[in-house]
Formats: sequence, C-alpha cells, structure tokens
Amino acid sequence: MQEEKYLQEIRSLIENNEASKIVRNFKNNYEDLMTKLHIGKLLVEAQGGEKRAKYGSELIKKWGIILEKEFGKNYCKRNLEIIRKFYLSFPIAKSLISQLSWTHYIQLLPIKNENERNYYINQIILNNLSVRELRKEIKNKSFDRLSYADKNNIKLIDNNNNYPISLKDMIKDPIILEVNNIDNLNEKAIHKLLIELVESRFMELGSSFALVGHEYPLRINNKTFKIDLLFFNIEINAYVVVEIKNEEFKPEHLGQIKFYMDYIDNNIKKENHKNTEGILVVKEKDQYVIRQIINNKVFITTFELINKNKVNIN
Repeated sequence: MQEEKYLQEIRSLIENNEASKIVRNFKNNYEDLMTKLHIGKLLVEAQGGEKRAKYGSELIKKWGIILEKEFGKNYCKRNLEIIRKFYLSFPIAKSLISQLSWTHYIQLLPIKNENERNYYINQIILNNLSVRELRKEIKNKSFDRLSYADKNNIKLIDNNNNYPISLKDMIKDPIILEVNNIDNLNEKAIHKLLIELVESRFMELGSSFALVGHEYPLRINNKTFKIDLLFFNIEINAYVVVEIKNEEFKPEHLGQIKFYMDYIDNNIKKENHKNTEGILVVKEKDQYVIRQIINNKVFITTFELINKNKVNIN
C-alpha cells in the first residue's frame, strides 16, 4: 500500500515535469521566433528600409563578424541575412505560428508565393509535420499538385484551427506512391499494392484521414461488395470512400463509387455527419469526360508510382 503511494507521487511528479517541458518548449520557441523577428526589423531599418537593403550589405557583413564572435555562428553574416528575409516574409508578429520551429521557417523562406507558403504552413499544423517531412512535401511539389483547390486563395489556419477545409482543398493530382519494385507484378497484385500504398500514404490524400477499413465489406441482398478503402475525415466530418483503378477512367467507375457512397449515407453515417464524399484514383483521366461530370462529392485523380530507391530526402 505504501509502495503504491510513493509510485503515485513519482508518477505525478513526472507528469507535471513533462507537461512543464512542453509549455517551456512552446514558450521558448515563440520567444525565439519573436526575437528573430525583431532582429530582422532592426536590420531592415538600419539599412534604410527594404528597398535600400542592397546598399546595406556591408552593414550586415560587419555586424555578422561582431555578433558571431560574441554569440556564435547562429548570428553570422549568412544567418543575419536569413533573419532579415524572415522579417520581410512575416513582418507582423501575429502572423507567426508557434507550432512552427525556426527550422520550419527556414524551409519556407525560399517560397515567394504567399498562397503556396500558406498551404505548407497549414499542412505543418494539420499533420504535425517534422522539418524532414515538410522538406519532402516541398520536394514532391505538393502544392503544385493540388487539383481542385483554389490555389489563389489559400488562407492560414488560425491558432484555433478555425479555417474551414474541404476535401477539394486536399486532393492532389497525381497522388505520388513510392514503391521498391513493381516489375513482374500482374494486374491483380498491382491493384492490391496500390490499395496498400494509398492506405499507408494518408498525406497524399490530404489531412486528417482516419482509416475505417481496408477492402471494407458491404453485405447487400446476399451479395458482398468491397470498398477499396473507407476513411473518416475529421476535418470535414464525413466518411470518404476511396476506389483505386489500375486503368484509365471509365464512366462505370463513377457509378460504382456513388453506389458505395449512397449506401454509407443511408446505413452507416450518423445524423451529425455530413454526406459521404468519394475519391476515385485512376491510372489516367479522360479530361473531356471529367469536365462533363459536375459532382462536388466525387473527386477524380491519378496516381504516379516512383521508385523508392531513387527518392533521396535529406
């Protein structure tokens, strides 16, 4: 009994300490970002403003030597130039997102398109991306592959995650799937492989997907139908049916996925859920046919297989 009491006290101390560490890291990261923001502001002002910055490069060079000697290489000439660029890209303090580390911001600075930058910031927040994962998303041109989203109007999610996101804001074309070797696989094996690859690559579908079932069975009139993948998406509060075809798009594919979606709506979804949506992944789209389909609940995209051994993300 006495042992249990001591164990509980130890457990309480550890829990409090771990919680405090999270708070300290959160606070320290934000303070670090704010410090760099203010340093960047002072650098721009000392140079006579943004337009005259090129005439002030000698100033940064001189201060870089002084500050590196006093505070280390984090404040060398090159890093002061990065800090200055950071301020010019994010000049307002409330535009800083505390979930992003300084290293995250360094990866984002070369991106000049504000909508593109906003997209990657949202992905970091929604999916808790590490710096390495962010680098990979940028390398794979995740923003460029958005096929349904309005890429000229991507807003930042605020600190309360209030920015509404729909499925069309997530779908990429093509969906990139990494494989080790697909040589000598028959059509059935490739289809099964594609299902497994999409299942394991939630990020290539979008944000906040939770897997409900792989080859999810529907029993209808003594017949069994299998949905390739059934997800529930937390952001849109709806089930998402995913069908994968190792062939070009055919109109009957659309009928099949809509059949599954209707069944989910009528038999599985709850009253508080929104209507089921669908993603049809095909080998190649017939653009003319796709343009004739006006259905906001079914999104059609393609897949691209990439040799995993040739992907090199540092």
